[in-house]
Amino acid sequence: MRIRSITFFMNPRWPLSELAFQKAGIFTQDAKQVFSASGYQVQSIRLATPPFPEFLSADYSSATTQLEMLAHSEGFDYAALGPALPDQLASYAAIPEMLANSQILFFSGHMTTPEGKLSLPAIRACAEVIHQAATIEKNGFANLRFAALANVPPHTPFFPAAYHQGKSAGFGLALEAADLAVSAFSEAASLADARSRLIQSIESHAQKMTETGEKLAKTYSVDFKGLDFSLAPFPRYEFSIGYALEKLGLSALGLSGSLAAAAFLMDTLDQADFKRTGFNGLMLPVLEDSTLAQRGAEGVLGVTDMLLFSSVCGTGLDTVPLPGNASVEQIQAVLLDVAALSSRLAKPLTARLMPIPGKAAGDETGFDFEFFANSRVLALPALPLSGLLTGNETFSIQPRAKQA
Repeated sequence: MRIRSITFFMNPRWPLSELAFQKAGIFTQDAKQVFSASGYQVQSIRLATPPFPEFLSADYSSATTQLEMLAHSEGFDYAALGPALPDQLASYAAIPEMLANSQILFFSGHMTTPEGKLSLPAIRACAEVIHQAATIEKNGFANLRFAALANVPPHTPFFPAAYHQGKSAGFGLALEAADLAVSAFSEAASLADARSRLIQSIESHAQKMTETGEKLAKTYSVDFKGLDFSLAPFPRYEFSIGYALEKLGLSALGLSGSLAAAAFLMDTLDQADFKRTGFNGLMLPVLEDSTLAQRGAEGVLGVTDMLLFSSVCGTGLDTVPLPGNASVEQIQAVLLDVAALSSRLAKPLTARLMPIPGKAAGDETGFDFEFFANSRVLALPALPLSGLLTGNETFSIQPRAKQA
């Protein structure tokens, strides 16, 4: 198990406070050393700010360049500038240029309002960002740094969803822990044993990391937000959450029985006792997991399957390779489903979709990136919407009331 990110949450204010960046840099460098000394490899240190429309000047391009320089100078590997906001639609339109002019900055866009309502204009705006961002870098790679958010709260340590809220600075840990499930399920003699092994493993690591986190928080007078045990994978089979699920007895993830396996794993994670922040859901990023990438290439696993799994466990649609000719309207339809599912189930979901220019469904993805496993472009089961669903309304979808 590794720490994918120590994510520091703060408000850098405007004009940007160099002292705030320096303090954040000192803390995260020390935290990296402390967690490393405790036996955990730390993959990256990251910075997350409030939604950029709330604190940056209107000249976003110049402001983000300055912020990127300050973050990089203090040793941050990446920085997330938070989501565009439904009541400031122009903020979505600014994101493609900011992506094009940066290397380490991540962005997102809310599809839901602070009251949890679905915003049709914001959903379309997110689709437009994804469509435009696909042409910025080779193979549509810039969309790795953008996600559409549905009901995602602050202080999620995983990027691109991370953003800050409030006055006090704090930090959380995003954990790359799929190997814990692989080990637990490979050695188990029964479902009960599999559950017990995984809970014990999670709680053991969580206790150790929480004790370290609380000590750091006290020393530096910052808030320790907690752990995000979303069991994130790495593209090798021993770190594959898809492989872990198949060890429960699936012939191939995506076939019938997969939903039950995903629900079992998520229910097990829910039963573990630790200080939580972020999703703490089953993360199924197609291109970051060797098994998911393979099943996608085989045609066993598709976009609709991933959305189905999100109904019982997931964080949404993540690093999903799509045809390069996907239209704004088709992407909009997919995002609307993600936002509706999120609201109906009262759970945070995201969509990080990656149309690849020049590629069609079934083509090899062709990425040269150590954190991706190559797959094939997935078919996009969407046509443009029409009528009432394409309006400018904001509306509610309430979670289903519990039956007496």
